Amino acid sequence: MDLQRANSWKRIAAWILDLMLLCVLAVGTAYGVSVITGYDAYDQKLQAAYDHYEEQYGVTFDVDQATYEAMTQEEKANYDAAYDALIADEEAMYSYNMLVNLSMLMTTLGILVATLVLEFAVPLVLKNGQTIGKKCFSLGVMRIDGVKISPLQLFARTLLGKFTIETMVPVFIVMMILWGSMGITGTVVLLALLVVQVICVAVGGNRAAIHDRLAGTVVVDISSQKIFETADERIAYINRIQEEKAKKQDY
Repeated sequence: MDLQRANSWKRIAAWILDLMLLCVLAVGTAYGVSVITGYDAYDQKLQAAYDHYEEQYGVTFDVDQATYEAMTQEEKANYDAAYDALIADEEAMYSYNMLVNLSMLMTTLGILVATLVLEFAVPLVLKNGQTIGKKCFSLGVMRIDGVKISPLQLFARTLLGKFTIETMVPVFIVMMILWGSMGITGTVVLLALLVVQVICVAVGGNRAAIHDRLAGTVVVDISSQKIFETADERIAYINRIQEEKAKKQDY
């Protein structure tokens, strides 16, 4: 029985729609977490500390390396003194650390909730691994042997593949790069992950991404692909087809 693989353009369109919905839900969840944890209060305290030391020392903290190197010795001395005073301010550093930790928490919970809702809960309701995007474009997810995907496989596909490897690993690396705690290593890891994803999609007949390869699943055109409830049902169907072909050959 031929596998009716999903058309690439339909997969891309479904992915874009799902991504937009995921971003909306993730941002909404992150905002809710920020309100509960008092993120804005810590941000205001840190900004007040910045303003205080900038005014006291007559400097601006928001400068790049090139601007700093172009300063006179006196300007550098003032900047360094202001920076040291800021670092020594325990309340300001506490606010900074809370902002970093809460940013990680908001990002993680926002994406986790959105992913579990749209990539796990919704497909359980719509059946056959269909997200809202896949439903709109008549796509579905099944095991590579043609059997209906199980809740456990769907959970592994969602949490391990999509959330952990394909989303949170890149997100955390990008955040660490922006905070200056990871340099070229982070860029190399991101490129390596991208290369692995491209190879997974390009190599092999199923054109399966990392999350599908981990779960042993494939995206198919549900309008033309028969999905069996169990492996026994699939075997019985194949045997019946073979028997019918054999009878026709006898004539």
